[in-house]
Amino acid sequence: MVGWGVVGQSLAKIFLSRKRELAKKYGFRPRIVAIVDKKGAAINQKGLDLELMLSLKKEKGTVSASGQYGRPDMSALDVIESVEAEAVVEVSPTNIEDGEPGLSYIKTAFRTGKHVVTTNKGPLALALPALTELADHNKVYLRFSGTVGAGTPVLEFAKNCLQGDRLVSVKGILNGTTNYILSEMDEKHITFDEALTAAQKLGFAEADPTMDVDGYDAAAKLVIMANWIMDRKVTIKDVNIKGIREVSAQNIQDAAKKGCTIKLIGVIGETLKVEPTQISKHDPLAVDGALNAVTFVSESAGEQTIIGLGAGGVETASAVLRDLLDIKQNIANKMMT
Repeated sequence: MVGWGVVGQSLAKIFLSRKRELAKKYGFRPRIVAIVDKKGAAINQKGLDLELMLSLKKEKGTVSASGQYGRPDMSALDVIESVEAEAVVEVSPTNIEDGEPGLSYIKTAFRTGKHVVTTNKGPLALALPALTELADHNKVYLRFSGTVGAGTPVLEFAKNCLQGDRLVSVKGILNGTTNYILSEMDEKHITFDEALTAAQKLGFAEADPTMDVDGYDAAAKLVIMANWIMDRKVTIKDVNIKGIREVSAQNIQDAAKKGCTIKLIGVIGETLKVEPTQISKHDPLAVDGALNAVTFVSESAGEQTIIGLGAGGVETASAVLRDLLDIKQNIANKMMT
């Protein structure tokens, strides 16, 4: 595991609390042999004690403080390169500029024959077509459900539930922070700055909210969806992006008079775009708070909308678990053929 923050620790807690169920229902007995955080690593080829790792992080600030298994001298790349494992769970912070260090982590994992489950949007937004090819070349799996919709199965819904149909377009609210800000502006008749401050106080928005309010987070998710669901082979450079900073209280009020609201909508059509859009308050996408909502338009099934929380440690960790189970199932299927 590369990254031992909220998502990594939430996944470990799921492994601990559902150990018996995962083994009985899915034949899944995960053994975490290495954990890397900002200050080093902990390694035990027989499997680390997850309760000990959680308490070390809480009390000492790093898993590398383990007397027996701590390796404060080791980098994430060293660990991925040298430790024997079947899969790497990569949950390091997103960097939309150049995708690093996550991009190097993923490439190194592939090169050493390890499957990858990631929640990191940066590498995928910048290089998903190339990473998919690299995974295929190395005969490993790359999964990333948690990058779009957190625990809400947006990618799986389109890939599995609409299988056989032809997707015409996709549109949706892909960022909970901006949706919360716009909802607050609408409901409380406040300015963008006031709503942003409220979102930051509640932890919905970062101290530097650029990724969210300027539309980059939604654009990254749009790219992942376009590649994975519609085979578009695009990167974030192919998306026209406009954030919500210029949406005024007056814009919101004018929309409300017409029975409409303003939302930051991402669209995969002939082109890819993210921009503040006026929609009817009766539109399925007109969800409030920090919710995400995505409408898939397909030739036969028509419009289908999936709604759910788009962020959260436990929610995102549940997506990582889904991906690990998917990889396990794929490996089992290959062995049977």
